[in-house]
Amino acid sequence: MNRSIWIAALIVPLSLVACDRPTVVTSPALVAVPGPAVEVPGPAVAVPGPAGPQGATGIQGNEGNTGNTGNTGATGTQGMEGNKGNKGDTGRSGDSTTVIVVPPAASAPTN
Repeated sequence: MNRSIWIAALIVPLSLVACDRPTVVTSPALVAVPGPAVEVPGPAVAVPGPAGPQGATGIQGNEGNTGNTGNTGATGTQGMEGNKGNKGDTGRSGDSTTVIVVPPAASAPTN
């Protein structure tokens, strides 16, 4: 246990120092070589020319499809109460006849 603490105490600072160093890159020096200059072909550059004449008018497109049927509308609200009717005429007096209504006789139960 005692040795592992000492080893860890030595390795941690060394690993941190190694991460902090900046990387140095050296490029080789250019050397001029005497002799004739050689032209290196590059990519071709397109140069636009003058505009051409206007094209012919296109043909008319097809007629579009008929649209979908709409949804059913909402139910309307209930109407207002109607006006009261006219008052009826007064009835004529009867001719002293009395009408008696007799209830029908009870029928026998069916089994």
